[in-house]
Amino acid sequence: MARVPYLNRDDLPDSSKDLLTREINLYRAMIHSPEGTRSFQKFANWIRFDSKLDPRLREMVILQVGHLVGSAYEYSHHVKIGKEFGVTDRDIRCIIEETAGRSTALPDLERTVLRATREMTSGLRVETTTFEALRNHFDHEHIVELMLIVSFYNGVVRFLESLAIDVEPEYEPYRGGDLPAGVTA
Repeated sequence: MARVPYLNRDDLPDSSKDLLTREINLYRAMIHSPEGTRSFQKFANWIRFDSKLDPRLREMVILQVGHLVGSAYEYSHHVKIGKEFGVTDRDIRCIIEETAGRSTALPDLERTVLRATREMTSGLRVETTTFEALRNHFDHEHIVELMLIVSFYNGVVRFLESLAIDVEPEYEPYRGGDLPAGVTA
């Protein structure tokens, strides 16, 4: 159960109602800070709609963060969202395998990006060898955007877990274990 009450559109002043265009628990808890929510959503929308990072790869990065830290909320939401952006069941299985330290058939770019994501999430920074490998695939703009996205979602999962935000029933089928629900073997 969440540590703050979830608010609905009817609970908000007219000036804040627009912030609940998606009535998901993340926003229903965050809306206790309308200006914080407005800023959060602006950055999240840049990531989703304006970032130059490939959308499928972006979603794999977010799934890697969610899986690595065990955030059921983030993971379940982005299994669903990721599939809308081309993430396959095979990709999800590979994220799980790569996280466990087992090699997969993912192309070098994806393996390198996931490794960088794990290093930032678990150890605060991308190791020099991994960073140099990123340079083989990305220009500076793409590297900076990748770091911004990983950093943002590391913040999101900490927010979700600290406030104990509940997974909504419609996202329950996407929750993960070793092989996430909604992902076929």
